[in-house]
Amino acid sequence: MTVMQLCLRVTLAVTLAAALMSSAAARDDELIIQITPAGEAATPIAVVPFLWSAAGVPGETDMSKVISDDLARSGQFNPLPLRDMVERPSRLPDVNYGLWRRLEVNYLVIGEITGSPLDGYEIRMHLLDVVSGEALTSLVFGARAGGLRYTAHHIADTIYEELLEVPGFFRTRIAYITAEGEGDNTSYSLMVADADGFNPQPIVRSREPLLSPAWSPDASRLAYVSFEQGNSSIFIQELATGQREQVARFRGINGAPSFSPDGRRLALTLSRTGNPEIYVMDLSSRRLRQITNHWAIDTEPVWAPDGQTLVFTSDRGGKPQLYQVSVSGDGKPQRVTRQGDYNARASMSPSGDRVALVSGTAEDYRIALMDRETYLMQIVSDGPLDESPSFAPNGRMVLYASRRGQQGVLSAVPVYGAAAAGHTAHQLIYSDGHIREPAWSPLRQ
Repeated sequence: MTVMQLCLRVTLAVTLAAALMSSAAARDDELIIQITPAGEAATPIAVVPFLWSAAGVPGETDMSKVISDDLARSGQFNPLPLRDMVERPSRLPDVNYGLWRRLEVNYLVIGEITGSPLDGYEIRMHLLDVVSGEALTSLVFGARAGGLRYTAHHIADTIYEELLEVPGFFRTRIAYITAEGEGDNTSYSLMVADADGFNPQPIVRSREPLLSPAWSPDASRLAYVSFEQGNSSIFIQELATGQREQVARFRGINGAPSFSPDGRRLALTLSRTGNPEIYVMDLSSRRLRQITNHWAIDTEPVWAPDGQTLVFTSDRGGKPQLYQVSVSGDGKPQRVTRQGDYNARASMSPSGDRVALVSGTAEDYRIALMDRETYLMQIVSDGPLDESPSFAPNGRMVLYASRRGQQGVLSAVPVYGAAAAGHTAHQLIYSDGHIREPAWSPLRQ
């Protein structure tokens, strides 16, 4: 790898992202979801098709399938296939617990949909403990016409939190970059989709590369890098209104934006003085504070949850490694990765106890997890070109970009509890195209 390629990989990841994305066209309306079988540690659960008692014919959304797919993707649950459901109750008196015990199901989800598209739908859902024969949760959800899919995600979140005692993430969103066309005719799009890959929406389109999407803490804004004005610039865009504002267009590199936990500051990489350094910008005043000052390349800052520490990538030791530094500027940066020749592109877990990163060599890049207390690392992806890890907002999964043959895809893997042992992953795949640079949104406020 040349020095220039290294600089681009560490500062903006232009070389790899552009090469992978421009080789095929991406189509926004052909998202295919592949779910691998659940691991042995996943909890058996059955989501029975909800009874349609509403006015008119059932809509396009199969709520029970959405719920079942959500739970399966988490790696924590193993939903019973529809073909194996010998009965399909929708109300509590109709449940034969003995039958479900024989099917070795631990939990059962049943429900009924009433109402109309005009007045709205009412969904009654019951989560049942098959072993004890008791109802754990019985709730009523409302939904407008066209809102059944979102409500299904809400129900999946409710089930997830009831059984695992941590918030679900099925109502969150993902941001990512796509490309359409080839070579000089490539056009780039910053996309936002639901966490399961459905409902993709273009946020920005450009004939020049778009990079490094980063969510604000309230999930209402995205910061990103654009080359549409020739040089790299950083924009912040409101998702609800489409209004955007350019916040950094200095000489040289403007890259790797990252919102602080309170949303008031932006960490970023600037080379306005000639060398890539880490800065923090106060978004209300636009004042900059330089955090690092070294001849090496310092880039890709991410915030610890306390808002007092930044973890970043630097080659000051000769090769790219992760370092951490106080935002106050007290003390010099401390190296936190020592295993391997290349460790970069950190993503901090919501609790701050772990860091997801890209670890590898010149030919093999994989996603790893590092414990911030012990500094021990564990590889969680199978390579060979995995990049851009992003934690789910509950810290239980990591989303990342990978390659399958000639195709760039997004994959996600459980990283917590017994489900992590099997590395059950799912992929969001664009047929005939590539997607890169994923970022998982915070929980919606």
